[in-house]
Amino acid sequence: MAETIKAPEAVSPSPLKICLAGSGGGHIRQLLDLEPVWSKHDYFFVTEDLALGATVGKRHRAHFLPHFAFGQLRLGGPLAALWNAATSFVKSAQIILKERPDVLISEGAGAMYFIVLWARLSGACIIILESFARFEAPSLFGRLASPLAHHMIAYAEPLRAFYPKATIFEPVRILQDAAPPKQDMVFVTVGATLPFDRMVQMTAEVCRDGDIPGRLLVQTGVGGVAPEGLEVLESLPFDEVQQILDMASIVICHGGTGSLITALSKGCHVIATPRRAALGEHYDDHQAEITDAFARRGLIQVANNVDELKAALAAVRNRPRVVATSDPAEMIAFIGGLLDRDTAGRKRAA
Repeated sequence: MAETIKAPEAVSPSPLKICLAGSGGGHIRQLLDLEPVWSKHDYFFVTEDLALGATVGKRHRAHFLPHFAFGQLRLGGPLAALWNAATSFVKSAQIILKERPDVLISEGAGAMYFIVLWARLSGACIIILESFARFEAPSLFGRLASPLAHHMIAYAEPLRAFYPKATIFEPVRILQDAAPPKQDMVFVTVGATLPFDRMVQMTAEVCRDGDIPGRLLVQTGVGGVAPEGLEVLESLPFDEVQQILDMASIVICHGGTGSLITALSKGCHVIATPRRAALGEHYDDHQAEITDAFARRGLIQVANNVDELKAALAAVRNRPRVVATSDPAEMIAFIGGLLDRDTAGRKRAA
């Protein structure tokens, strides 16, 4: 009797190893929104050990880099910035040599540049998302990282002038959902990275004048000014911020996209004070660009001083709350297609 020879069983391609690299705040939040893409694969995060980064580290495998931004060199801390940059350069190399990712997806910012560089040198496919904060002009990270990218993604058509081969996705969507019930509560948050004393002092003055009658809770950032008589916390884990936003009817925040989108997704009225480079509050004026773009869409009020804050508080109390969020569905489908092709290519090569 002839021996029966079994055909070899088909071998499914193993998942890709994906590095998700984003600094604190809105950058890492945008990567979390892409979960339907990366959750199917062997993934790990590279981020900063800030409030949101620490939350990510509790739920996912993660490596941490020291906070570094190129603009720090202009704000008077060059030695600390250079030390953090050098540390990031070395630690990034160690992470890539250990993990050997097939794909790296990053939205920046500065602390993530070296992880992108080392991943490209190691042969990984690089997907760069321009900062969600950029609608008119590119970020410094985007300009530096785009030459390393195999695929570039941006969020506004004007950026095509800087990235001719980029794929563009409109990021913000207003939902038809009814805004959830709220308490008579104002939550002030400076975000995850830097204190913002000017905004906190503005709010304290408005409170003293009796224009915030309900509960007021202020998150100042580590080392931020804490006005007497206010309910103040320096920092909060991201999940606790979410719980507060479930209660707060009004949020006063800086102009970071993470803070804006998170508050809008919870159906809060949002009043934003953009940080200003001329006042040493940030590295450039991109937050003014962000808040102007959101205000033109009717999503937020902008307040740059005490009088504007009082006017904004009066305005939001007389209008319905809206629910808005970033909608990454099209981008998820696009990146998913890129990863499927990469997986198929690896199968053919094997």
